[in-house]
Amino acid sequence: MTDKELLDIYVSLVPFLSEVCGKGSEIVIHDVTHPSKSVIAIANNTTGRKLGSPMTDLAVSIQASGAYRGSDYMASYTGRTSNKQFLSSTYFIKNDGRLIGLLCVNKDLSILDALNGATQNFLAQFGFVPASQEMVEEDLENPVESMLHTLVSDTISQVGIPPTRMSLEEKVHIVHRLNEQGVLRMKGAVAEIATQLKISEPTVYRYLNRKSEP
Repeated sequence: MTDKELLDIYVSLVPFLSEVCGKGSEIVIHDVTHPSKSVIAIANNTTGRKLGSPMTDLAVSIQASGAYRGSDYMASYTGRTSNKQFLSSTYFIKNDGRLIGLLCVNKDLSILDALNGATQNFLAQFGFVPASQEMVEEDLENPVESMLHTLVSDTISQVGIPPTRMSLEEKVHIVHRLNEQGVLRMKGAVAEIATQLKISEPTVYRYLNRKSEP
């Protein structure tokens, strides 16, 4: 079965899932081979996205890190937009072990805000304010391009040396690490890497062809 044929099966499930989950649950299908316009199906739009919208920060991280290899899904984590919070879950669509798409369900929690606020005020009167245990958070409005700066800067910061003081081998190692993480497959990655490492774009390509020392 081709990737498109498999994705089409999941796309056909969107109307059904929309009916089952209700209008407060957004159903989204991403094609991860096109991160800048990954949304190929969407129902009950509550995040402001549409067909052709890009992948989120978390989706990019899942693809780049290979986190999908050890599991088939992520369930019940926090999603957010500028004015709403969601209970989100993502199923990893794979073909022969390769990640080709994502099936996401985002449950709009905004209608519970008033009730939750009243409950927290009530609990606070008795000195009981439970700590948050959230481990994963996703920005549902953040396009893939806006994550480039963070992904590159985080990798550079792990070296602990400013780019202006880095050796050639340290810069080569960073470029190879970013390539292994899948960052260089993202639109505009070479320009962003060149800017942060204080090198030219052709130099980024030369570093890719140079052996990296661990």
